[in-house]
Amino acid sequence: MGAAVTEPAAVRLVGLTYAYPDGTGALYGVDLDIGAGERVAVLGPNGAGKSTLMLHLNGVLTATSGEVHIGAVRLDRTTVRVIRQRVGVVFQDPDDQLFMPTVEQDVAFGPANFGLRGEILSESVRFALDAVGMSDRADRSPARLSLGERRRAALATVLACRPEVLVLDEPAANLDPVARRELADILLALPTTLVLVTHDLPYAQRVCDRAVVLDAGRIVADGPIDKILGDGELLAAHRLS
Repeated sequence: MGAAVTEPAAVRLVGLTYAYPDGTGALYGVDLDIGAGERVAVLGPNGAGKSTLMLHLNGVLTATSGEVHIGAVRLDRTTVRVIRQRVGVVFQDPDDQLFMPTVEQDVAFGPANFGLRGEILSESVRFALDAVGMSDRADRSPARLSLGERRRAALATVLACRPEVLVLDEPAANLDPVARRELADILLALPTTLVLVTHDLPYAQRVCDRAVVLDAGRIVADGPIDKILGDGELLAAHRLS
């Protein structure tokens, strides 16, 4: 029998280094593999480099050195459009992603931009709205939604593009307990590879199986989330509580 074929990681970072234009370093040789279907929390104090790391996953930022691979595709200038279709990013402020007159138009915007038309586009919109429990608000203006509903609508705008990897930046920030629970239930039901960037440790533990701790631009811990969050000395050393 031949050797088993190994599937490429959903996300692979190799020696990822980034410095801002003024020379300020943000990431220093980050190596990270995330398997297909994993739910991984990227934890760290403010200024650790979490958001900078997140913005490399779909080419918003370009590494100073190192490589980003999504599946079998390496991110570069020629593949960035393909990568952005495969990696969906949901930002902390939903108003960054909601700008059309209705929720349905917002959800249709992304897949239409990637070339979907007609019934295929309509089906993608229906799928995304249903996945986040917003089908009954499709014709509503985003301005008339609660923060929790706007977060779910912003998630739908990304899901409509059928990404392989879903990246969320502080998705539970400022949500009331009911909205936090509703969003967690939605995320847990998704089969997509999930990267959750947060300093909300209880929420990360609820949604994710694995945690990566980033501090000062370097990965300082990586393992099962229960083990990471049970290590009080580690958390204290990296200003997590």
